[in-house]
Amino acid sequence: MSNLIQKYLEQVPDERKPSFEKLCETVQLNLPKGFELTEAYGMLTWVVPLKTYPAGYHCAPGTPLPFISVANQKNFIALYHMGLYADKDLLEWFMGDYAQKSKYKPDVGKSCIRFKRMNDIPYDLMAELSTKISPENWVEKYESVFKK
Repeated sequence: MSNLIQKYLEQVPDERKPSFEKLCETVQLNLPKGFELTEAYGMLTWVVPLKTYPAGYHCAPGTPLPFISVANQKNFIALYHMGLYADKDLLEWFMGDYAQKSKYKPDVGKSCIRFKRMNDIPYDLMAELSTKISPENWVEKYESVFKK
């Protein structure tokens, strides 16, 4: 486990630590090469580094392009996946698979997946979701959807 994940875990409530750690490790092990883990916006965040995409994030010039973040929130663990927000087809696939792999309806926002039940996180689906977009694909999608 990375030192960054270990440090962030210190602020996660004990009852959520195993689930939080497993979710982070699932993302880390399944993301295509080229993303880097950092702490941004108070969350663990996998980004496209500036050396790969020098233009960076248009909302915060000079910062790497965020892709996936995992955070401990007041009442849940959240996984923020910008690809779900940007790609309708990916979101449709995800919602369909979630319904098949979980006994609960997904609790989602624009790019946020909220996990309130620690024993019911579909790690296999999170692993598959993590593999779907490479850094290069994310930059292309980001530029076509968000950067005008």
